[in-house]
Amino acid sequence: MRRRLCTRLIAAEWWIWDTRRLIAAARELPVEEISLGHIAELDEEFWFGHESDSPTCREIAEHAAAIAAADLAAPILLSPDGRVLDGMHRVCRAWIDGVTSLPAKRFRFLPPPDYRGAEAERVLSREA
Repeated sequence: MRRRLCTRLIAAEWWIWDTRRLIAAARELPVEEISLGHIAELDEEFWFGHESDSPTCREIAEHAAAIAAADLAAPILLSPDGRVLDGMHRVCRAWIDGVTSLPAKRFRFLPPPDYRGAEAERVLSREA
């Protein structure tokens, strides 16, 4: 299983966070309830957009296993603009189970990334 990273393309540059650091940074944030209808990523490519090849069946199965094991009680993490930083497997599990909202923690400011630009590109190429 790959390490858990959050990737975002910001101003034509890849930013990457280690999700363990995001979880630690969100520890003191208040919990809010968010409707699945407000999570745009449900209808967007999420896990495979930065890779040049299509996902393998094994990669899809790994995500299916993570979705099945997802703990819906753990808050998802959102960027200031409401984008999912951590918790997309929980979002998918909620959708499958017919759950209409999830607990969430929203960052007021986007934390600095662990990797950015060319360094982030190198990390993505090693993780693919």
